[in-house]
Amino acid sequence: MRARTLVVGLAMAPILMGCGSSSRLPVRDAGHGVGALPAPRTSGTATEEPLPEPRGSEEWRISRPGLHGEVAAYTTRASGLPGTRVGLKVSTTEGGYEVSAYRIGSYEGGTGAFVWESGFRLGRQQSAPRYSSYERRTVVAPWKRDLTVDTSTWLPGFYVFRLRTDTGFETQVPYVVTSPSAAGTVALVAPVTTWQAYNEWGGYSLYAGANGDHPSRAVSFDRPYNGATGANDYRTAAIPIVVRAERTGVPLSYFTNIDLHTTPKALQGARGYVSMGHDEYWTNDMRDAVLGARDAGTNLAFLGANTMYWRIRLEEGAEDPGRVVVGYRHSAHLDPLHAQGSVDTTGLFRDPPVPRPEHDLLGMQYECYPVDTDYVVASPGWWGFRGTGVRRGDHVHGLVGPEADRVYPDGRLPRPLQVLSHSPYSCRGVTTTTQSVYYTSRSGAGVFNAGTLRWGCAMVDRCERPLGDATAEFARTVTGTLLEEFARGPVGERHPAHDNVADFDLSTVNTVPAS
Repeated sequence: MRARTLVVGLAMAPILMGCGSSSRLPVRDAGHGVGALPAPRTSGTATEEPLPEPRGSEEWRISRPGLHGEVAAYTTRASGLPGTRVGLKVSTTEGGYEVSAYRIGSYEGGTGAFVWESGFRLGRQQSAPRYSSYERRTVVAPWKRDLTVDTSTWLPGFYVFRLRTDTGFETQVPYVVTSPSAAGTVALVAPVTTWQAYNEWGGYSLYAGANGDHPSRAVSFDRPYNGATGANDYRTAAIPIVVRAERTGVPLSYFTNIDLHTTPKALQGARGYVSMGHDEYWTNDMRDAVLGARDAGTNLAFLGANTMYWRIRLEEGAEDPGRVVVGYRHSAHLDPLHAQGSVDTTGLFRDPPVPRPEHDLLGMQYECYPVDTDYVVASPGWWGFRGTGVRRGDHVHGLVGPEADRVYPDGRLPRPLQVLSHSPYSCRGVTTTTQSVYYTSRSGAGVFNAGTLRWGCAMVDRCERPLGDATAEFARTVTGTLLEEFARGPVGERHPAHDNVADFDLSTVNTVPAS
Protein backbone atom coordinates (compact mmCIF):
# COMPACT_ATOMS: atom_id res chain seq x y z
CA MET A 1 0.00 0.00 0.00
CA ARG A 2 1.31 3.42 -0.91
CA ALA A 3 2.32 5.51 2.11
CA ARG A 4 0.08 8.50 2.80
CA THR A 5 1.61 11.78 3.95
CA LEU A 6 -0.45 13.09 6.83
CA VAL A 7 -2.73 16.09 6.50
CA VAL A 8 -4.51 16.52 9.82
CA GLY A 9 -8.04 17.85 9.59
CA LEU A 10 -8.49 19.33 13.07
CA ALA A 11 -8.20 23.12 13.00
CA MET A 12 -6.35 24.74 15.88
CA ALA A 13 -5.49 28.31 16.73
CA PRO A 14 -1.88 29.11 15.85
CA ILE A 15 0.72 29.69 18.54
CA LEU A 16 1.79 33.29 18.10
CA MET A 17 5.41 33.67 17.06
CA GLY A 18 5.70 37.23 15.74
CA CYS A 19 6.26 40.52 17.52
CA GLY A 20 3.22 41.97 19.25
CA SER A 21 2.18 45.34 20.53
CA SER A 22 2.80 46.47 24.07
CA SER A 23 0.44 44.70 26.48
CA ARG A 24 1.92 45.37 29.87
CA LEU A 25 0.16 44.64 33.10
CA PRO A 26 0.09 47.09 36.01
CA VAL A 27 3.40 47.13 37.85
CA ARG A 28 3.93 48.01 41.49
CA ASP A 29 7.23 49.65 42.45
CA ALA A 30 8.72 48.63 39.12
CA GLY A 31 12.10 50.17 39.72
CA HIS A 32 12.47 48.22 42.96
CA GLY A 33 11.83 44.85 41.42
CA VAL A 34 8.28 44.01 42.49
CA GLY A 35 5.55 43.26 39.97
CA ALA A 36 2.15 41.58 40.00
CA LEU A 37 0.41 39.19 37.66
CA PRO A 38 -3.23 38.78 38.66
CA ALA A 39 -4.46 35.22 38.66
CA PRO A 40 -7.62 34.49 36.66
CA ARG A 41 -10.14 34.31 39.49
CA THR A 42 -13.19 35.99 40.92
CA SER A 43 -12.73 38.43 43.76
CA GLY A 44 -14.91 36.55 46.22
CA THR A 45 -18.23 38.40 46.44
CA ALA A 46 -21.32 38.04 44.30
CA THR A 47 -21.53 41.75 43.47
CA GLU A 48 -17.97 42.24 42.27
CA GLU A 49 -16.83 41.65 38.69
CA PRO A 50 -14.21 38.96 37.97
CA LEU A 51 -10.67 40.24 37.80
CA PRO A 52 -9.45 40.64 34.20
CA GLU A 53 -7.38 37.97 32.53
CA PRO A 54 -3.79 39.09 31.92
CA ARG A 55 -2.98 40.07 28.35
CA GLY A 56 -0.04 38.72 26.42
CA SER A 57 2.35 39.96 23.80
CA GLU A 58 5.48 38.76 22.03
CA GLU A 59 7.70 41.41 23.60
CA TRP A 60 9.65 38.78 25.53
CA ARG A 61 11.28 37.75 22.26
CA ILE A 62 14.45 39.42 21.07
CA SER A 63 15.46 40.74 17.66
CA ARG A 64 18.99 42.08 18.17
CA PRO A 65 20.95 39.53 20.21
CA GLY A 66 24.11 40.64 21.97
CA LEU A 67 26.49 37.97 20.70
CA HIS A 68 29.80 39.61 21.59
CA GLY A 69 29.45 40.62 25.22
CA GLU A 70 27.23 43.65 24.62
CA VAL A 71 24.89 42.23 27.29
CA ALA A 72 24.89 38.94 29.22
CA ALA A 73 23.22 37.80 32.44
CA TYR A 74 22.32 34.86 34.63
CA THR A 75 20.10 34.22 37.65
CA THR A 76 21.43 33.04 41.01
CA ARG A 77 18.88 30.21 40.96
CA ALA A 78 17.31 28.18 38.15
CA SER A 79 14.00 28.14 40.03
CA GLY A 80 12.33 29.04 43.29
CA LEU A 81 8.98 29.04 45.08
CA PRO A 82 6.83 32.19 44.86
CA GLY A 83 8.41 34.75 47.16
CA THR A 84 11.97 33.65 46.43
CA ARG A 85 14.27 36.63 45.99
CA VAL A 86 16.25 35.73 42.90
CA GLY A 87 19.40 37.59 41.97
CA LEU A 88 20.38 38.78 38.51
CA LYS A 89 24.03 39.27 37.60
CA VAL A 90 24.56 41.39 34.51
CA SER A 91 27.54 42.43 32.42
CA THR A 92 27.35 44.91 29.54
CA THR A 93 29.70 46.98 27.42
CA GLU A 94 26.92 49.50 26.81
CA GLY A 95 25.87 52.51 28.87
CA GLY A 96 22.84 50.98 30.54
CA TYR A 97 19.99 48.50 30.31
CA GLU A 98 16.58 47.57 31.62
CA VAL A 99 15.13 44.18 32.51
CA SER A 100 11.56 43.00 31.92
CA ALA A 101 10.04 39.70 33.03
CA TYR A 102 7.29 37.75 31.27
CA ARG A 103 5.30 34.67 32.23
CA ILE A 104 4.95 32.29 29.29
CA GLY A 105 1.49 30.96 28.58
CA SER A 106 -1.56 31.16 26.34
CA TYR A 107 -2.89 34.70 26.62
CA GLU A 108 -5.06 36.95 24.51
CA GLY A 109 -2.57 38.93 22.46
CA GLY A 110 0.47 36.69 22.74
CA THR A 111 2.48 34.07 24.61
CA GLY A 112 4.13 36.25 27.27
CA ALA A 113 2.38 38.23 30.03
CA PHE A 114 4.43 41.15 31.36
CA VAL A 115 4.94 40.95 35.15
CA TRP A 116 7.86 43.16 36.16
CA GLU A 117 10.44 45.69 35.01
CA SER A 118 13.58 47.09 36.60
CA GLY A 119 13.61 50.56 35.15
CA PHE A 120 16.77 51.92 33.54
CA ARG A 121 20.03 50.93 35.22
CA LEU A 122 23.59 52.01 34.56
CA GLY A 123 25.65 49.25 33.02
CA ARG A 124 29.05 47.85 33.91
CA GLN A 125 31.34 45.30 32.34
CA GLN A 126 32.04 42.57 34.86
CA SER A 127 34.98 40.18 35.26
CA ALA A 128 36.22 37.80 32.59
CA PRO A 129 35.36 34.08 32.88
CA ARG A 130 37.22 32.26 35.64
CA TYR A 131 38.61 28.84 34.82
CA SER A 132 39.01 26.20 37.53
CA SER A 133 41.50 23.36 37.81
CA TYR A 134 42.61 21.43 34.73
CA GLU A 135 41.11 18.22 36.11
CA ARG A 136 37.49 19.45 35.80
CA ARG A 137 37.85 22.59 33.63
CA THR A 138 34.85 24.41 35.12
CA VAL A 139 34.12 27.97 33.98
CA VAL A 140 32.21 30.49 36.11
CA ALA A 141 31.35 34.18 35.77
CA PRO A 142 32.51 35.64 39.12
CA TRP A 143 30.15 38.59 38.89
CA LYS A 144 28.54 40.81 41.50
CA ARG A 145 24.78 40.86 41.89
CA ASP A 146 23.09 43.78 40.15
CA LEU A 147 19.43 43.16 40.97
CA THR A 148 17.34 41.19 43.43
CA VAL A 149 13.86 40.38 42.18
CA ASP A 150 11.05 39.65 44.65
CA THR A 151 8.72 37.03 43.16
CA SER A 152 6.11 37.17 45.95
CA THR A 153 3.28 38.09 43.58
CA TRP A 154 4.33 35.81 40.72
CA LEU A 155 2.30 32.74 39.86
CA PRO A 156 4.08 29.41 39.41
CA GLY A 157 5.15 29.11 35.80
CA PHE A 158 7.87 29.41 33.19
CA TYR A 159 9.35 32.93 32.96
CA VAL A 160 11.76 34.78 30.70
CA PHE A 161 13.81 37.81 31.73
CA ARG A 162 14.48 40.01 28.71
CA LEU A 163 17.38 42.44 28.99
CA ARG A 164 17.75 45.36 26.55
CA THR A 165 20.58 47.89 26.50
CA ASP A 166 20.20 51.58 25.70
CA THR A 167 21.77 50.78 22.32
CA GLY A 168 19.24 48.02 21.55
CA PHE A 169 21.24 44.85 22.24
CA GLU A 170 19.22 42.11 23.93
CA THR A 171 19.46 38.79 25.74
CA GLN A 172 17.16 36.42 27.63
CA VAL A 173 17.41 34.38 30.82
CA PRO A 174 14.88 31.61 31.64
CA TYR A 175 13.55 31.13 35.16
CA VAL A 176 10.93 28.83 36.72
CA VAL A 177 8.66 29.81 39.61
CA THR A 178 8.20 26.42 41.25
CA SER A 179 4.79 25.20 42.36
CA PRO A 180 4.39 24.54 46.10
CA SER A 181 2.65 21.25 45.28
CA ALA A 182 2.05 19.02 42.27
CA ALA A 183 -1.04 17.37 43.78
CA GLY A 184 -3.92 17.13 41.32
CA THR A 185 -1.92 18.66 38.46
CA VAL A 186 0.09 17.79 35.40
CA ALA A 187 3.67 18.76 36.26
CA LEU A 188 5.73 20.43 33.53
CA VAL A 189 9.44 19.87 34.20
CA ALA A 190 12.20 21.91 32.54
CA PRO A 191 15.41 19.90 31.87
CA VAL A 192 17.84 22.62 32.92
CA THR A 193 20.80 20.29 33.55
CA THR A 194 20.81 19.33 29.88
CA TRP A 195 20.70 22.99 28.87
CA GLN A 196 23.73 23.58 31.06
CA ALA A 197 25.61 20.52 29.76
CA TYR A 198 25.56 22.03 26.27
CA ASN A 199 26.28 25.60 27.41
CA GLU A 200 29.62 26.76 25.94
CA TRP A 201 29.82 30.19 27.59
CA GLY A 202 33.45 30.86 28.43
CA GLY A 203 34.58 28.25 25.90
CA TYR A 204 33.69 25.06 27.78
CA SER A 205 30.79 22.61 28.01
CA LEU A 206 30.53 18.89 28.69
CA TYR A 207 31.08 18.51 24.94
CA ALA A 208 33.75 21.04 23.98
CA GLY A 209 36.80 22.89 25.26
CA ALA A 210 38.30 26.19 24.18
CA ASN A 211 40.95 26.11 21.45
CA GLY A 212 40.84 22.33 21.12
CA ASP A 213 41.14 21.64 24.85
CA HIS A 214 39.30 18.73 26.46
CA PRO A 215 35.67 19.34 27.49
CA SER A 216 34.65 20.19 31.04
CA ARG A 217 33.92 17.45 33.54
CA ALA A 218 31.82 19.83 35.62
CA VAL A 219 29.83 22.82 34.36
CA SER A 220 28.34 25.64 36.40
CA PHE A 221 25.04 27.50 36.37
CA ASP A 222 27.00 30.51 37.66
CA ARG A 223 27.48 31.89 34.15
CA PRO A 224 25.26 33.06 31.28
CA TYR A 225 24.12 30.73 28.56
CA ASN A 226 26.17 31.12 25.40
CA GLY A 227 24.58 33.21 22.70
CA ALA A 228 21.91 35.74 23.45
CA THR A 229 18.87 33.50 23.50
CA GLY A 230 19.63 31.54 26.64
CA ALA A 231 19.49 27.81 27.15
CA ASN A 232 20.01 25.09 24.59
CA ASP A 233 16.39 24.59 23.48
CA TYR A 234 14.01 26.22 25.94
CA ARG A 235 12.61 28.47 23.20
CA THR A 236 12.02 25.77 20.61
CA ALA A 237 11.16 22.80 22.84
CA ALA A 238 10.00 23.80 26.33
CA ILE A 239 8.08 26.98 25.54
CA PRO A 240 5.86 25.42 22.81
CA ILE A 241 4.93 22.67 25.29
CA VAL A 242 4.16 25.23 28.01
CA VAL A 243 1.94 27.27 25.67
CA ARG A 244 0.09 24.18 24.44
CA ALA A 245 -0.39 22.92 28.00
CA GLU A 246 -1.77 26.23 29.25
CA ARG A 247 -4.12 26.40 26.27
CA THR A 248 -5.78 23.13 27.34
CA GLY A 249 -6.91 24.63 30.67
CA VAL A 250 -5.87 21.56 32.69
CA PRO A 251 -4.40 22.15 36.19
CA LEU A 252 -0.63 22.56 35.83
CA SER A 253 2.38 22.75 38.12
CA TYR A 254 5.92 23.83 37.27
CA PHE A 255 9.35 22.50 38.22
CA THR A 256 12.90 22.13 36.98
CA ASN A 257 14.56 18.74 37.12
CA ILE A 258 16.82 20.16 39.85
CA ASP A 259 13.67 20.56 41.96
CA LEU A 260 13.08 16.81 41.59
CA HIS A 261 16.63 16.20 42.81
CA THR A 262 16.43 18.48 45.84
CA THR A 263 12.80 17.65 46.75
CA PRO A 264 12.27 13.88 46.30
CA LYS A 265 8.51 14.15 46.91
CA ALA A 266 8.01 17.07 44.51
CA LEU A 267 5.74 14.97 42.26
CA GLN A 268 3.66 13.53 45.09
CA GLY A 269 -0.01 13.46 44.09
CA ALA A 270 0.65 14.61 40.52
CA ARG A 271 -1.71 13.26 37.89
CA GLY A 272 0.86 13.69 35.16
CA TYR A 273 4.51 14.49 34.53
CA VAL A 274 5.90 15.98 31.32
CA SER A 275 9.58 16.03 30.38
CA MET A 276 9.85 19.06 28.09
CA GLY A 277 12.25 18.33 25.26
CA HIS A 278 15.90 17.32 25.33
CA ASP A 279 16.28 15.79 28.81
CA GLU A 280 19.56 13.88 28.61
CA TYR A 281 21.27 14.51 31.99
CA TRP A 282 19.73 13.04 35.17
CA THR A 283 20.85 12.31 38.69
CA ASN A 284 19.80 9.09 40.40
CA ASP A 285 17.49 11.14 42.61
CA MET A 286 15.72 12.62 39.59
CA ARG A 287 15.21 9.14 38.18
CA ASP A 288 13.94 7.80 41.50
CA ALA A 289 11.47 10.69 41.82
CA VAL A 290 9.95 10.02 38.40
CA LEU A 291 9.97 6.24 38.85
CA GLY A 292 8.29 6.62 42.24
CA ALA A 293 5.65 8.89 40.74
CA ARG A 294 4.86 6.35 38.02
CA ASP A 295 4.55 3.59 40.58
CA ALA A 296 2.12 5.77 42.54
CA GLY A 297 -0.12 6.24 39.50
CA THR A 298 1.29 9.41 37.91
CA ASN A 299 1.13 9.37 34.11
CA LEU A 300 4.39 10.21 32.32
CA ALA A 301 5.15 11.85 28.97
CA PHE A 302 8.68 12.17 27.60
CA LEU A 303 8.38 14.69 24.76
CA GLY A 304 11.89 14.25 23.43
CA ALA A 305 14.55 11.62 22.76
CA ASN A 306 17.93 10.68 24.21
CA THR A 307 16.27 11.00 27.60
CA MET A 308 18.07 9.96 30.80
CA TYR A 309 21.16 8.91 28.84
CA TRP A 310 23.88 10.29 31.13
CA ARG A 311 24.01 10.02 34.91
CA ILE A 312 25.33 13.15 36.64
CA ARG A 313 25.90 14.50 40.14
CA LEU A 314 24.99 17.95 41.42
CA GLU A 315 27.20 20.05 43.69
CA GLU A 316 26.81 23.38 45.42
CA GLY A 317 27.71 26.63 43.70
CA ALA A 318 28.48 30.12 44.93
CA GLU A 319 25.00 30.92 46.30
CA ASP A 320 22.79 27.86 45.95
CA PRO A 321 22.86 24.05 45.97
CA GLY A 322 22.65 22.21 42.68
CA ARG A 323 24.65 24.81 40.74
CA VAL A 324 27.39 22.51 39.42
CA VAL A 325 26.67 19.62 37.03
CA VAL A 326 29.34 16.93 37.32
CA GLY A 327 29.58 14.60 34.32
CA TYR A 328 32.69 12.70 33.30
CA ARG A 329 30.84 11.20 30.33
CA HIS A 330 33.22 9.04 28.26
CA SER A 331 35.92 9.45 30.93
CA ALA A 332 33.79 7.80 33.61
CA HIS A 333 36.77 5.72 34.75
CA LEU A 334 38.41 8.99 35.90
CA ASP A 335 35.48 9.92 38.14
CA PRO A 336 36.75 9.65 41.75
CA LEU A 337 33.63 7.61 42.63
CA HIS A 338 34.26 5.00 39.94
CA ALA A 339 36.87 3.06 41.90
CA GLN A 340 34.44 2.89 44.83
CA GLY A 341 31.78 1.25 42.66
CA SER A 342 29.41 4.03 43.69
CA VAL A 343 25.92 4.21 42.21
CA ASP A 344 26.56 7.95 41.79
CA THR A 345 29.49 7.44 39.41
CA THR A 346 28.85 9.63 36.39
CA GLY A 347 28.56 8.00 32.98
CA LEU A 348 25.95 6.19 30.93
CA PHE A 349 23.04 4.86 32.98
CA ARG A 350 23.32 1.58 31.10
CA ASP A 351 27.03 1.07 31.92
CA PRO A 352 28.87 -0.41 34.94
CA PRO A 353 29.69 -0.15 37.78
CA VAL A 354 25.94 -0.01 38.55
CA PRO A 355 23.97 -0.46 35.29
CA ARG A 356 20.45 1.03 35.24
CA PRO A 357 19.38 0.92 31.58
CA GLU A 358 16.98 3.74 30.88
CA HIS A 359 14.34 1.75 29.03
CA ASP A 360 12.94 0.18 32.20
CA LEU A 361 11.35 3.59 32.79
CA LEU A 362 11.26 5.14 29.31
CA GLY A 363 10.24 2.09 27.26
CA MET A 364 13.06 2.86 24.81
CA GLN A 365 16.75 3.69 24.64
CA TYR A 366 18.62 6.29 22.63
CA GLU A 367 20.16 4.89 19.45
CA CYS A 368 21.18 7.42 16.81
CA TYR A 369 22.32 10.91 15.82
CA PRO A 370 21.86 12.37 13.25
CA VAL A 371 18.35 11.34 12.19
CA ASP A 372 15.99 13.01 9.72
CA THR A 373 12.98 10.92 8.79
CA ASP A 374 9.19 10.71 8.87
CA TYR A 375 7.09 9.46 11.77
CA VAL A 376 5.29 6.40 10.36
CA VAL A 377 2.06 5.50 12.18
CA ALA A 378 1.83 1.90 13.40
CA SER A 379 -1.14 1.98 15.84
CA PRO A 380 -3.72 4.38 14.41
CA GLY A 381 -6.37 3.33 16.93
CA TRP A 382 -4.33 4.47 19.94
CA TRP A 383 -6.35 6.88 22.06
CA GLY A 384 -3.68 9.60 21.89
CA PHE A 385 -4.16 9.88 18.12
CA ARG A 386 -7.80 10.88 18.60
CA GLY A 387 -8.70 13.77 16.32
CA THR A 388 -5.71 13.39 14.01
CA GLY A 389 -7.37 11.16 11.40
CA VAL A 390 -4.26 9.01 10.98
CA ARG A 391 -4.28 5.58 9.35
CA ARG A 392 -1.71 2.79 9.53
CA GLY A 393 1.32 3.64 7.43
CA ASP A 394 0.69 7.38 7.34
CA HIS A 395 3.81 9.53 7.32
CA VAL A 396 4.05 12.61 9.55
CA HIS A 397 6.60 14.58 7.58
CA GLY A 398 10.04 15.04 9.19
CA LEU A 399 8.89 14.62 12.78
CA VAL A 400 11.74 12.29 13.75
CA GLY A 401 15.17 13.85 14.34
CA PRO A 402 17.87 14.89 14.93
CA GLU A 403 18.16 12.19 17.66
CA ALA A 404 15.96 9.12 17.95
CA ASP A 405 15.21 6.21 20.29
CA ARG A 406 14.41 2.54 19.71
CA VAL A 407 12.66 -0.30 21.55
CA TYR A 408 15.06 -2.94 22.94
CA PRO A 409 12.81 -5.96 23.68
CA ASP A 410 14.79 -7.56 26.51
CA GLY A 411 13.70 -8.60 29.99
CA ARG A 412 13.80 -5.03 31.37
CA LEU A 413 11.29 -3.65 28.88
CA PRO A 414 8.02 -2.60 30.58
CA ARG A 415 5.03 -4.59 29.38
CA PRO A 416 2.42 -4.30 28.04
CA LEU A 417 4.02 -1.89 25.59
CA GLN A 418 2.39 -0.61 22.42
CA VAL A 419 4.51 0.56 19.48
CA LEU A 420 2.76 3.66 18.11
CA SER A 421 5.11 4.53 15.25
CA HIS A 422 7.76 2.51 13.45
CA SER A 423 10.10 4.37 11.09
CA PRO A 424 12.93 2.70 9.18
CA TYR A 425 16.01 4.78 8.35
CA SER A 426 19.78 4.53 7.93
CA CYS A 427 22.09 5.66 10.73
CA ARG A 428 25.77 5.97 9.86
CA GLY A 429 25.39 3.33 7.15
CA VAL A 430 23.36 0.86 9.25
CA THR A 431 19.67 0.20 8.54
CA THR A 432 17.65 0.47 11.74
CA THR A 433 14.29 1.75 13.00
CA THR A 434 12.91 4.22 15.49
CA GLN A 435 9.66 4.14 17.44
CA SER A 436 7.35 6.06 19.71
CA VAL A 437 5.68 4.00 22.42
CA TYR A 438 3.02 3.84 25.10
CA TYR A 439 2.97 1.42 28.02
CA THR A 440 0.88 0.96 31.13
CA SER A 441 2.10 0.03 34.60
CA ARG A 442 0.56 -1.93 37.45
CA SER A 443 -0.22 1.36 39.23
CA GLY A 444 -2.54 2.35 36.38
CA ALA A 445 -0.15 5.00 35.08
CA GLY A 446 0.26 5.43 31.34
CA VAL A 447 3.66 6.33 29.89
CA PHE A 448 4.22 7.96 26.48
CA ASN A 449 7.66 8.39 24.90
CA ALA A 450 7.84 10.46 21.70
CA GLY A 451 11.29 9.13 20.76
CA THR A 452 12.25 12.26 18.80
CA LEU A 453 13.80 15.60 19.72
CA ARG A 454 11.58 17.45 17.25
CA TRP A 455 8.31 16.98 19.14
CA GLY A 456 8.31 20.40 20.85
CA CYS A 457 9.77 22.47 18.03
CA ALA A 458 7.44 20.77 15.53
CA MET A 459 4.42 22.25 17.33
CA VAL A 460 5.44 25.72 16.15
CA ASP A 461 7.44 24.61 13.09
CA ARG A 462 10.66 26.03 14.52
CA CYS A 463 12.93 22.99 14.13
CA GLU A 464 16.26 23.07 12.31
CA ARG A 465 14.33 22.75 9.05
CA PRO A 466 10.68 23.50 8.12
CA LEU A 467 8.27 20.61 8.73
CA GLY A 468 4.99 22.20 7.70
CA ASP A 469 1.55 22.88 9.13
CA ALA A 470 0.33 19.27 9.10
CA THR A 471 3.24 18.07 11.23
CA ALA A 472 2.76 20.98 13.64
CA GLU A 473 -0.95 20.27 13.97
CA PHE A 474 -0.35 16.57 14.57
CA ALA A 475 2.13 17.24 17.43
CA ARG A 476 -0.14 19.86 18.99
CA THR A 477 -3.22 17.64 18.78
CA VAL A 478 -1.54 14.59 20.34
CA THR A 479 0.05 16.72 23.08
CA GLY A 480 -3.30 18.29 23.95
CA THR A 481 -5.00 14.88 24.13
CA LEU A 482 -2.24 13.51 26.35
CA LEU A 483 -2.51 16.41 28.79
CA GLU A 484 -6.28 16.32 28.99
CA GLU A 485 -6.37 12.56 29.62
CA PHE A 486 -3.47 12.74 32.09
CA ALA A 487 -5.36 15.33 34.11
CA ARG A 488 -8.16 12.80 34.70
CA GLY A 489 -5.90 10.46 36.66
CA PRO A 490 -4.20 7.11 35.91
CA VAL A 491 -4.79 6.80 32.19
CA GLY A 492 -3.86 3.13 32.01
CA GLU A 493 -7.06 2.25 33.85
CA ARG A 494 -9.11 3.73 30.98
CA HIS A 495 -6.70 3.08 28.12
CA PRO A 496 -4.55 -0.02 28.68
CA ALA A 497 -1.66 -0.53 26.28
CA HIS A 498 -2.15 -3.24 23.62
CA ASP A 499 1.20 -5.00 23.45
CA ASN A 500 2.39 -5.38 19.86
CA VAL A 501 6.17 -5.56 20.29
CA ALA A 502 6.29 -9.02 18.70
CA ASP A 503 4.92 -7.56 15.45
CA PHE A 504 8.23 -5.78 14.79
CA ASP A 505 11.73 -7.03 14.05
CA LEU A 506 13.65 -5.38 16.90
CA SER A 507 17.12 -6.32 18.10
CA THR A 508 17.98 -6.47 21.78
CA VAL A 509 21.39 -4.89 21.08
CA ASN A 510 22.55 -1.68 19.42
CA THR A 511 24.09 -2.40 16.02
CA VAL A 512 24.73 1.27 15.12
CA PRO A 513 28.38 2.40 15.45
CA ALA A 514 28.98 4.85 18.29
CA SER A 515 29.14 8.49 17.24
